[in-house]
Amino acid sequence: MSTIQVQDEQGVRIIRFNRPDKRNALDLDMYKQLTEYLIQGEADNEIRAFLLTGSENCFTSGNDVADFLKQPDLGPNHPAVRFLFCLLELKKPLVAAVSGAAVGIGTTLLLHCDLVYADNTAQFRLPFIDLALVPEAGSSLLLPELVGYQKASELLLLGESFDAETALDLKLINRMLSPVELFPYALEKAKALASKPPQALQLTRQLMRPHKSRVQHQMHQELELFGQRLQSDEAKAVFRQFLNKG
Repeated sequence: MSTIQVQDEQGVRIIRFNRPDKRNALDLDMYKQLTEYLIQGEADNEIRAFLLTGSENCFTSGNDVADFLKQPDLGPNHPAVRFLFCLLELKKPLVAAVSGAAVGIGTTLLLHCDLVYADNTAQFRLPFIDLALVPEAGSSLLLPELVGYQKASELLLLGESFDAETALDLKLINRMLSPVELFPYALEKAKALASKPPQALQLTRQLMRPHKSRVQHQMHQELELFGQRLQSDEAKAVFRQFLNKG
């Protein structure tokens, strides 16, 4: 059974996290698959939009810590690093449908989406500091720009979970739906995007993202510090405790 499921439907590439026994935690192989499916979809003229989702009760619980620690060198060929920069470089629109836990990368990747929908079970969390790490995916820049510095401080420094209603108030998601409504509604919107004139759609996205180079620079800074933190005694102690608990 593949941990990343892919289906193409009416111009939409549906990419689904499928590792329920690990609460859809992303391992290095899943990052590789995600990047490959996105790159393939970018090159395919029949694919005009992407829809990223998880299972009915979990989007993703974040990185698989044990697997992630097998390759701590965050160079440009690291699977997670390639995925992050692939998100930044996407030309075609990206929609997300979030149910249940959206932890760490499960929240930060949403900052790169064009449309985000969540059901009323969704729980978001940015626990980087609790893991003795720093944020990634450009979130230390994108989140303050989206929600303001004070609210971003609350989310990143305290690392407390917040629900879909809060995410809606913060403009992190476009709409909150019931679990039954979520995927059909998100797919409907992704298909609506896929039906638009593709060049005009992609150029409009480009115009709405004039600071891509700033985000890219911030992502490089984050990754440099993230890599240093992975090697720190502080982080190693946290990870030992985390893995022993698991």
